[in-house]
Amino acid sequence: MDPTNIFEEEQRFTQLWLWLIMGGLLLIPIYGIIQQIVFEQPFGDQPMSDLGLIIFFIGMLAICYFLWMLKLRTTITKDEIRIHFLPLAKKRFLWKDVEQAQIVKYSPLIGYGLRIWTPHGTVYNVKGNRGLFLILKNGKKYMIGTQRHREVEDIIQGLNK
Repeated sequence: MDPTNIFEEEQRFTQLWLWLIMGGLLLIPIYGIIQQIVFEQPFGDQPMSDLGLIIFFIGMLAICYFLWMLKLRTTITKDEIRIHFLPLAKKRFLWKDVEQAQIVKYSPLIGYGLRIWTPHGTVYNVKGNRGLFLILKNGKKYMIGTQRHREVEDIIQGLNK
């Protein structure tokens, strides 16, 4: 950890339900390839070509890999908040530009990933139902999901003293 950083957090999509769904979806083209290419029996009423099944499988693997790669890094210093939602977005908020900062509990319906145009503004969320809600002096709103909300809340209160 960089000595100038007050707080660092890295989150990934580790929800069991998500990986069970992705694994189940990945089994479809695997089963189709085994049935159609190995056993030479058509897969389904209107079977895809063998190449189509292989491309579908590679596409599903690519989606799984993308989800596995995604991570949300949050860093707080005495001067700024930095987020890096690899590989989608990178954002920096200077504390001097922040009108309001607070930890809020939100509905799971806010969703996961990078969300824009929500009632909470732009949302960066990987899991959970708590986040650092920022309102900037220019009126823009941001929500940054965190699993360590108590630590972030203590930092915010410490910086406001």
